[in-house]
Amino acid sequence: MSTLPVAVLFDLDGTLVDTAPDFVRVLNALRLKYGRTALDYDVIRVAVSAGARAMIQVGFPEYSLDSEEFAALRQEFLDNYSLSLAQESRLFTGMESLLQALESRDIPWGIVTNKPRIYSEPLLAGLQLTERCQVLVCPDDVSQTKPHPEPMYLACNTLNVLPEHTIYVGDHIRDIQAGNNAGMKTIAVGFGYIPSGESIIEWQADYCVDTVADLIQHFNFQ
Repeated sequence: MSTLPVAVLFDLDGTLVDTAPDFVRVLNALRLKYGRTALDYDVIRVAVSAGARAMIQVGFPEYSLDSEEFAALRQEFLDNYSLSLAQESRLFTGMESLLQALESRDIPWGIVTNKPRIYSEPLLAGLQLTERCQVLVCPDDVSQTKPHPEPMYLACNTLNVLPEHTIYVGDHIRDIQAGNNAGMKTIAVGFGYIPSGESIIEWQADYCVDTVADLIQHFNFQ
């Protein structure tokens, strides 16, 4: 980029942090508990950014979304996840270098996620990111979630920056829609949890990158 942003915001799951290992572990443990075999890693991974409902749909497709069984499985899944949500989750390889580059240039970074605060805060604490993250906006903080721009505006207001001077990085079409709706520059990342058959090029982001290394290079930090 020719001009550095004033602030950078990230989606959490599948963009900043690779949380799939913990979700895969918990969902497969739940399947085994109820007499089912473990699913392949990649089958679950692509559903992570769509949330717990999507993962339960993958793990237990025989139950309808409005059934009592589905609701009970979803709650059990989330309860189990909360007990060990930072066991295997890590920053994506190379992301630490990007965060350090931002921090060394006094460019604040933060997170806007549809992951509830009850899970987001312990995850950041487990990864020792709490003090480094300048703003964390969760669904609990707003009346409308991504792709609505409200959480984006809240993050910018908290950082005291303008949306047009901010970059939002995400791995789901709703991330890009939210950033675009708020007037931010948007970057779609291909290393996240992209549903099968989807192309990040079609999301109408300002920029698309395939790897964290590409993302760093995009900022001209190398």
